[in-house]
Amino acid sequence: MKIAIVGATGLVGRTMLQGLYERGYAAENISLLASDRSAGQTIQYGEFDVDAPKLNITVQALRGFNPSTVQVALFSAGGAISREYAQKFADAGCVVIDNSSAFRLDPNVPLIVPEVNAHDISTHKGIIANPNCSTIQLVVALKPLAEKFGLERVVVSTYQSVSGAGQKGVQQLTDEIAGREPTARITPHTVAFNTVFHTFMNGESTEEELKMVNETRRIMHLPELRIAVTCVRVPVLGGHAESVNVETTQPATANEVRELLKNSPGIVVMDDPQNDLYPTPKFVTDRDEVFVGRIRTDASVKNGVHLWVVANNLRKGAATNAIQIMEHLQPK
Repeated sequence: MKIAIVGATGLVGRTMLQGLYERGYAAENISLLASDRSAGQTIQYGEFDVDAPKLNITVQALRGFNPSTVQVALFSAGGAISREYAQKFADAGCVVIDNSSAFRLDPNVPLIVPEVNAHDISTHKGIIANPNCSTIQLVVALKPLAEKFGLERVVVSTYQSVSGAGQKGVQQLTDEIAGREPTARITPHTVAFNTVFHTFMNGESTEEELKMVNETRRIMHLPELRIAVTCVRVPVLGGHAESVNVETTQPATANEVRELLKNSPGIVVMDDPQNDLYPTPKFVTDRDEVFVGRIRTDASVKNGVHLWVVANNLRKGAATNAIQIMEHLQPK
C-alpha cells in the first residue's frame, strides 16, 4: 500500500512516520509531504530507534504532488491545508484520513475511533476524519460503559499537555522554563508553572470544549448525551489526562467497571492506588493504549463512577488512531 503523510515535518506527522516504522511498513512505499519551505529535507525512517538502518526519506512539496500515486494519505498539516487539498486527493482515488478539525462535524465524513465505531468507516466517500485527541481517549473509555450500563451524564475535566498545540506549545514551555522569551506562543499567558485555557469561542466555552462535546456525541451516536467539559492546558510536554465522572443508566459498581474495562479493546487498567499505581502523562510516553485508573464509586448521585483516563495525545490521540483507521481500510 502506498501511503503519503501530509504535514510530515510536524509533531504528529513525525509520530505517524514512527508508527508506520513500528508496524513494519516499507519506507519505499511512504511519501513525506510538506510545504515548499520544508521540501528537500530528509527524515530518517526509524529515527527514534537507535538500531534502525540509516534510511532517509526526502520530504516532497505538497504542491505539485500527484495524489493518484498513493492509496492513503494521512493529513496532519492543519485545517486550511486539509480544506484545500483533501478533496483533490479523494478525487484522485486516494482515501484521506484527516487529523484536522476541517471535516469532523461534516455529516458526509465519518468521524472514527476504531474501538468505538469502526463500522462507520465503510460510509466514507474518500475522506475520513480523525477526532480531537482528548475526545479519542474519552470515547474509548466510555464505549464499554455505554454498551453495558448506558450513559445518563458525563462530566470531564482535562489536563492537556502543550504538545497538543504542536511545536509552538512545546517551544513556549521549554523557552519559559529556560528563562528565555518564547520564540513561539500558544497563549499570551505564561505556560510554565501555570494552567491556561484554550481559545474561547463564544465567551463561555473554549474551542476544545466544544469539540469534545460535539465529537463525543457524534462518534458514539448519542446526540442527546448530557456532557459537560472543562479543558485545561497544563505545563507538561506530552500526554493528556482526564478526570471523568459518569452517571450510568443502570447501577454499576467500581469493581464491575474495573473488570469491564480490563476486557475492553485498547484499554489498560492501572488501578492500585494503595501502591501508588495509576496512569500518568509521563508513563504513557510511546504507548498507544488508553490507560484508566482511580476507578471509584461516586455516592453523590444514583449511579455514579469516577475514572482517571490518560493517553499519549500524539499517538493514540492522533497518529496511532489514524493508522488504525487505515488498517481497517486495507490490512497489510
